[in-house]
Amino acid sequence: MSDSGPAASDRLFTPLFFVMCGFTFTVFLSAFMLFPTAPFRILELGGSDFAAGMFLGLLTYSSAVAAPFTGALADRFGRRRVLVSCSLVLAVFAAAYAVVPGVTPLLALVPLHGAFWSGLMAASAAFVSDILPAHRRAEGLGLWGLSTIAAISMAPSFGFALKAHGWPAVCLTCGALNLVMAAIASRLREPRHQPRFRAEGRGGVVEWRIVFLSLTLFLYSFGYGGITSFSAVDAQRAGIEPKSLFFTVFAGAMLFSRVLIGRQTDALGHRRVLIPCLVAIAVGLAMMVPPPTRNGWIAAAVVFGTGFGAAYPAFAALVLQNVPPERRGAAFGSILAAFDTGIGTGSVAIGFLSERIGFRGAWAIAAALAFLAVPYFLQAEKRLLGATPPAAP
Repeated sequence: MSDSGPAASDRLFTPLFFVMCGFTFTVFLSAFMLFPTAPFRILELGGSDFAAGMFLGLLTYSSAVAAPFTGALADRFGRRRVLVSCSLVLAVFAAAYAVVPGVTPLLALVPLHGAFWSGLMAASAAFVSDILPAHRRAEGLGLWGLSTIAAISMAPSFGFALKAHGWPAVCLTCGALNLVMAAIASRLREPRHQPRFRAEGRGGVVEWRIVFLSLTLFLYSFGYGGITSFSAVDAQRAGIEPKSLFFTVFAGAMLFSRVLIGRQTDALGHRRVLIPCLVAIAVGLAMMVPPPTRNGWIAAAVVFGTGFGAAYPAFAALVLQNVPPERRGAAFGSILAAFDTGIGTGSVAIGFLSERIGFRGAWAIAAALAFLAVPYFLQAEKRLLGATPPAAP
């Protein structure tokens, strides 16, 4: 599949754009059937809440460590090759999860899973940024992200429904979707204008400026990591049904924010949109601190999802203004490193804290960290990007 001169025109909705939306939908449908159900599998095997949180924690930590390097590999060897390879390897991991007999061997597989997941994420984001018009990049990234939201809105429910038929049903379905991903990626064609990474280029392999700026994402993704692993557990213990309610409402709020806010982000300015979104994320987490009720859970998901949905496209578009095109894979790898470190830390820490101070105290800590994202971003942007000229489209 190819598209001639995609970055040079004003066209956002090209055939290649829609192919990437389909690919990403499949990626997150598979992932979010696995991520929320894996903690329940670990609990069934006799693991603790802490061990349950270690699944997503280990995955995202390993992804974070690998991401700056796997992103650079996508720059050097091509996005398509990395997408195909990682999709095939993830299918193998899904099959392995179906047959491992205990908590320890299951968790031992997760770090390798995370490394290949990072390559998939960095390469797909770089590929999409290559095919978007520069002056509509935040809008395009936000609309592309709707495929993620659509998958997240339904995947946990599908995952829990499959798990009712046994854990292998979840794993084998995820593996089949991974093979579909590989088939889609194998038909992609790299944009002809895509520049290649040069080892002697500026900044070395890792975009360290972007890593430090992206600690903003660490501060607010901490809470997201806890939500991904434990919002269903918290809801179940509070008697809220369905236990995947937060995911579904959160996804709907993200859809709303990406459509209504995302379209204006490039015109309003990425920074002007990002800061209110960071505040909304923190407020949404703070709303989870009181004892959970169905209506309170819905309200928290709406506020959190609205801020979370628009924050990432604004942040990513701001970053892409400050890196050259041949470094987009490395830049997205750096973003992913900070983001996944936050998710992993949040997943592990919320599990640990819930056993000692309960979920109410754990969500309060997550909210406090999210509030710190605003002053950190303001200072980091000034120091790291203040004198950097914008990159070429």
